[in-house]
Amino acid sequence: MKNEIHFYCENDQKTYHTEKGVSLIEASKKVNLKLQHKPLGAFINNSLHEMSYELYKPKNVSFIDISHTDGMRMYTRSLQFVLIKACETLYPNRTVHIQHSISKGIYCEFEGVENSSFDTVLEIANKMREIIAADIPFRREEIPTEEAIKLFKEKGETDKVKLLSTRKTPYSSIYTLAETHGYFYGFMVPSTGYLAVFDLVKYYNGMLLVRPQKENPAKLQYYLEQDKLFEIFQEHKNWANILGLSGIGALNERTIHNDSSELIKISEALHEKKVAQLADRIASDKNTKFILIAGPSSSGKTTFSMRLGVQLKVLGKAPIQISLDNYFVNRNDTPKDEKGEFNFEDPMAIDIELFNQHLLQLLQGKSVEIPKFSFETGMRYYDGTTLQAAPNTYFVIEGIHALNPLLTQQIDAQNMFKIYISALTQLSIDKHNRIPTTDNRLLRRIVRDYQYRSYSAQDTLNRWKSVRAGEEKYIFPYQEEADVMFNSALLYELGVLKPFAEPILREVPKTERSYAEAKRLLKFLSYFKEIPIDEIPPTSIIREFLVGSTFNY
Repeated sequence: MKNEIHFYCENDQKTYHTEKGVSLIEASKKVNLKLQHKPLGAFINNSLHEMSYELYKPKNVSFIDISHTDGMRMYTRSLQFVLIKACETLYPNRTVHIQHSISKGIYCEFEGVENSSFDTVLEIANKMREIIAADIPFRREEIPTEEAIKLFKEKGETDKVKLLSTRKTPYSSIYTLAETHGYFYGFMVPSTGYLAVFDLVKYYNGMLLVRPQKENPAKLQYYLEQDKLFEIFQEHKNWANILGLSGIGALNERTIHNDSSELIKISEALHEKKVAQLADRIASDKNTKFILIAGPSSSGKTTFSMRLGVQLKVLGKAPIQISLDNYFVNRNDTPKDEKGEFNFEDPMAIDIELFNQHLLQLLQGKSVEIPKFSFETGMRYYDGTTLQAAPNTYFVIEGIHALNPLLTQQIDAQNMFKIYISALTQLSIDKHNRIPTTDNRLLRRIVRDYQYRSYSAQDTLNRWKSVRAGEEKYIFPYQEEADVMFNSALLYELGVLKPFAEPILREVPKTERSYAEAKRLLKFLSYFKEIPIDEIPPTSIIREFLVGSTFNY
């Protein structure tokens, strides 16, 4: 029939016939979804869409719920809009700033307000529950960008005005919740009634928006104390604000006016100053012999350890680099994950006994022959490389598990100085759209894997879920045990990564599921103006992922 189409549902692997123009909400009622929770969106031919999407042609459809990464993103984004709506209703003269992920929640503050009271946070939480109980739909509309700019100019949201003005697309998607308008990077759930599980609690000077657990969405995420991480976030947020760079629009304006050169100089100078201060602190403690540097994937651990070594040499010390990668067990002894694949994120992939034995011998002044590991053969070998401590020697040890107590269980704490490093993005898209630190690191990794490991973007994207699971299980639980945290993110770097990452991401075929993630990242990069790499120093952390570093990796 002319008014009928069919779609193939990947959830139950069946083909269904329905009338043209049916929405995904209606289509979902016709199929056996096999989902534990309400569908929040769907992949249509490997491209993510909202439940309001209408089917006019034959499609492959895969519905997702909150247990899927993209479903959780939709839930979180929609919950943030409800928070914005509640704040606008109760405090129309204040601007709420959604800042960053911390303590298993999203940290938010009122701009210009030194401290939100418990009563204020409770009042906002109750208003959010009213909005959710009313089950108000989220409405999305494509309007000319000039109209969107005018709309946000009238609302006094200058960060969105700068963002849309510098992005220069003919149309922009505007969301409406009751009478509140917003601009968001990504999709929403159908209505507020989908957002029953949440909490809003007092946290430092602002509030923490608590989301459901991904594995068990009926329950809230458990609280995780992360005071040191919060402190480093706040320090860099304040620094970005001093430079007037809290949003992408402001960064783009500086790039357009050829002012990125100064930003590169200032960002790199801050890194160098922080590294030099760390070297001073380490050298002042006579007991320290081992400097342990850990952090998640693509944090810049290797370049950081080498720069720290340079600063220690300035102080007359003799740093010796040790990579935990050289202590990998042979490939046949590597633990495997639930899919039967080698799990290099598991600390048991490291020969912990041998590593502890070598640390003790080095501490006793003995000569130790250090192993090497061949990633090509998957085997450990020895080439005669030996290490031995002198009075002014520091062993600089870097690897994702360096802070795990298992790795140093036989070493006295007074002999160790622990550093946690990560790319903690202090830039936001705008005041209502944060940039997840994982996106920053993922883009770094995509570029590096392509440049130096011959991996496609598809390879990296397919592996990323496993990498993230390993970080959550084996790295993040130990970050608060660090003596110092170092933020390796650079304010300008996403503009630099853009021209390297975009062509790599465009190579992902539309037939692959990873196409949706590649498409999301391409949209994210579309917000940035390109920044040339000419003035980036050869010792910069970002050079580890691009080209032109003078360090040997």
